[in-house]
Amino acid sequence: MSTNWISKRDRKNEVKQRAAEPSSMFSRCRVVGCGKPARAGTDDGLDMRFCRQHADHYSRHGSPYRRSFTAKELAPYRKAANAWLEAHAEDQWVRNAVDRVETLYRAAGPYIEAFRLRGLSPEERARAAWARLRKAKIEAPRIVAAWIAVELAIAADPQADRKPEYKRVQAAKLIHKMASGSHKRWETGPGGVRELHVYPRSRGRVLRYLGEDIEEATALLMQHLANAGDLTTRHTAIR
Repeated sequence: MSTNWISKRDRKNEVKQRAAEPSSMFSRCRVVGCGKPARAGTDDGLDMRFCRQHADHYSRHGSPYRRSFTAKELAPYRKAANAWLEAHAEDQWVRNAVDRVETLYRAAGPYIEAFRLRGLSPEERARAAWARLRKAKIEAPRIVAAWIAVELAIAADPQADRKPEYKRVQAAKLIHKMASGSHKRWETGPGGVRELHVYPRSRGRVLRYLGEDIEEATALLMQHLANAGDLTTRHTAIR
């Protein structure tokens, strides 16, 4: 029995034991208007900030109260971002962002089928997502456009959660869909065909790692756009 497996088992048992001992210190979820206790105030977990409902929402969307943008809501911003990138493809800042995304592809390691992700850490799953994007031949400018589109959507939304984490998760969810999942199809005998379709879950720390990667890759471009006022111009044009 490996030492690593034993440490994981002991950690799991420790967390389970701590979760079974609710603390009265965490009697309220931090979301305004929610009267439920935080999970640490129950026997349902260790979260000291949110109840089960808002903790799950936060994990999926990057905000405990704001939902994700829909594909329809993001569509005009993605169109504008793609058009701008195409028109400025030779700009040094655009080339820098594209090169950085391509570096993420190269550094992602071998392709791993979606149904073989079990047991991997969130960071490893994030690298696997980059490998899936690479295998799916998703062009790097599309990744850069996804980040710009989310920036524009948040700028246009007066009720958006403007914390960096929300932006990272929204961009990560957008590119996570581009790679889809893993699909297998095989013959099982005369006239028999079996199919397997597995889609990785779009939630949790994996999205945070992906979002940080995209943010870092596009950082110089976004700083340039902000300084030049071009992002503001794009936002105004779309509205």
